[in-house]
Amino acid sequence: MSTAGLTASRELANRYSLIVRSLTPKEWDAPSRCAGWSIKDLVAHTGSNFKVMVDPPEPDPSAPAPTTAEELQNQLVDVRRDWTNTQVADEFLTNVDGAMGVLEAMQADELAAAPMTLTDLGTYQTHQLSDAFAFDMWCHMYVDLLGPEAPVNREVPDPEDDLVRAAVDWMWTGLPQMCTPVSGVLNRPLGVRLTGPGGGEWTLQPGSNLLTVEPGLSNTDTVITSPATDFILWGTTRSPWRKHVSVDGDAAYAEKILDTVDII
Repeated sequence: MSTAGLTASRELANRYSLIVRSLTPKEWDAPSRCAGWSIKDLVAHTGSNFKVMVDPPEPDPSAPAPTTAEELQNQLVDVRRDWTNTQVADEFLTNVDGAMGVLEAMQADELAAAPMTLTDLGTYQTHQLSDAFAFDMWCHMYVDLLGPEAPVNREVPDPEDDLVRAAVDWMWTGLPQMCTPVSGVLNRPLGVRLTGPGGGEWTLQPGSNLLTVEPGLSNTDTVITSPATDFILWGTTRSPWRKHVSVDGDAAYAEKILDTVDII
């Protein structure tokens, strides 16, 4: 069960809610670090996902269904572009508790192992959606919204191990299906060592179809090292991996793999 992801999602949602309540008109209009989205768009994205969890929309048979996660998320944001800041904030704050309740219900035995397909991102067990929400909120709040790189400055706790680890765990869960080109160039094990909060050691192992991610370092002559919080940056291509990663071993092999990583 992804109870750690659920706990992290609840805490991140609480922190995010405090920030949403405090945003100034200038901050709502500022560009976020998520390309093409303002802070208002960013909050609308998270709030619309909360709303979908609480009150799933009826599909429109006259409109083509989105085929990618990016298309789906952009559609949800686009329909809210003409909303006021207050409307966007209200949707977020009104639905946050309900969304967390749905994530909790997804941990129940009768639902937890059910398959859930997330458009082009792959198919996962239902209970893992709480990890996805933890990753999404961590990334959008700590990376795309808050300074020093993003435009909103607030006093927030330093990165804690459990919150960062929930985001990292989802990235490892999603990597094989979200980044299929990695499996095409991974022909021998690659070790990964993440340091600081959320850190640990893993090995990317070649598979017959898709790679697998195993805990610990195993039978590898090449290991990459990065802070775990930086992994969230370069693993989502928000920052070049070369700024954050050191390589011990075959640098050319590691580079070939790292150039294909782009987790959504």
